[in-house]
Amino acid sequence: MKDVLHQLELKREQARLGGGQQRIDTQHKKGKLTARERVDLLLDDETFEEFDMFVEHRITDFGMADTKIPGDGVVTGWGTINGRLVYVFAKDFTAFGGSLSQAHAQKICKIQDMALKVGAPVIGLYDSGGARIQEGVDSLGGFAECFWRNVEASGVIPQISVIMGPCAGGDVYSPAMTDFIFMVRDTSYMFVTGPDVVKTVTQEEVTAEELGGARIHSSKSSIADGAFENDLEALTQIRRLFDFLPLSNRQAPPVYQTHDDVDRTESSLDTLVPSNPNKPYDMHELIRKVVDEREFFEIQEAFAKNIVTGFGRIDGHTVGFVANQPLVLAGVLDSDASRKAARFVRFCDCFSIPIVTFVDVPGFLPGTAQEYGGLIKHGAKLLFAYSECTVPLVTVITRKAYGGAYDVMASKHIRADINYAWPSAEIAVMGAKGAVEIIFRSDIGDADKIAERTKEYEDRFANPFVAAQRGYIDEVIMPRSTRRRLAHALRMLRTKQVERPWRKHDNIPL
Repeated sequence: MKDVLHQLELKREQARLGGGQQRIDTQHKKGKLTARERVDLLLDDETFEEFDMFVEHRITDFGMADTKIPGDGVVTGWGTINGRLVYVFAKDFTAFGGSLSQAHAQKICKIQDMALKVGAPVIGLYDSGGARIQEGVDSLGGFAECFWRNVEASGVIPQISVIMGPCAGGDVYSPAMTDFIFMVRDTSYMFVTGPDVVKTVTQEEVTAEELGGARIHSSKSSIADGAFENDLEALTQIRRLFDFLPLSNRQAPPVYQTHDDVDRTESSLDTLVPSNPNKPYDMHELIRKVVDEREFFEIQEAFAKNIVTGFGRIDGHTVGFVANQPLVLAGVLDSDASRKAARFVRFCDCFSIPIVTFVDVPGFLPGTAQEYGGLIKHGAKLLFAYSECTVPLVTVITRKAYGGAYDVMASKHIRADINYAWPSAEIAVMGAKGAVEIIFRSDIGDADKIAERTKEYEDRFANPFVAAQRGYIDEVIMPRSTRRRLAHALRMLRTKQVERPWRKHDNIPL
């Protein structure tokens, strides 16, 4: 028996070495951790239970029968993050470059199936060269099996992808169907076809970083929801994000004890909105002053900065925040901002996370670039996302709420539950100047008359009271009391239930 146990330990040691010490050293020289080091950092100490440590590929072509590595380029299993169950797979670049074979795919599929059965999130750590070319169609079939499971799990369990090295070809589509994608600066990239293929087909010379690096995907393409400096920071932040999320759509998000009084007032919010309606202010300040302990996890921070999305807590409960950002493009809604917010709203609705919306929006961005780029359909995505929500929706209008953008930003008319406004709120079809120039077009040459008409329009509409008189605003509140009002409203709405007409599924304007 001792000999058998000794053999088991030797086999485990060999499997833990992946592609061998030399390749591990090369990985470290590139500033990257190994697959097992990443899993150990992501999960609570000594909670990782590994599956399929000894699985090997079954390829015999191209001399592969003589080249086998236990684990076959991916580490899979389960463990806990702050005591809560999670399933993990980590591509091992030291073994066959982390490339996907049929056996490799079967390991991932086993984890995906178990996570769906049990009701727990899946986190994938990517560091891979794509398909294992020697396998041909078996490798492609393996990818498709993973893709199908991504779709089956969508909206049922949270799925998070962390790109920590190369991620190319078929390997990019699985992350693209997960809920969140994060990248590591300078060491990770994603693209369907690499720089060499691009040069051959289009004659365009581009580096891997320029084609699909973390900066491109977090600020330009919106593929990535965030980018971090190194592996350690990335895994630490994923642990932080995980704490905001439920394990599945069958469970509520976790509740954490807070020592931050829900009735805390913030007198500084009374002066947050400048008296000059054209002067910007930072919506982050409002969010951080109403959430517990000022903790806010922003999603897509570097993309479409004219809208802010992310997670915080109020009274210990997870809340999703959507807020126009007056510091960028005056908080206007454009195609990118609409897509960004719509996807975030739909995620929150999938997993029973209440949404708080802070509104300061002068309208939709005009111009040919936006119209040709499909602003109508992209704006409709956000309108559709809010309208189909069944989670608690609380809206606070801090300043401008003009035109169709007022409707879109979780207005009472698309079934937001509680709609508050600050005294500084202005709810109108458009700003006073533009409105007067249309209504009183004949007076445009008379400066005094235009000034008089502008003041008249401002007195009538540059306030929240017309909307409040009609019941579109539930209450005009003091800015300092915003946290208390939100906490009490969200507490009241916890048992909200909405009946929807039967349908196979909706048809969001993609």
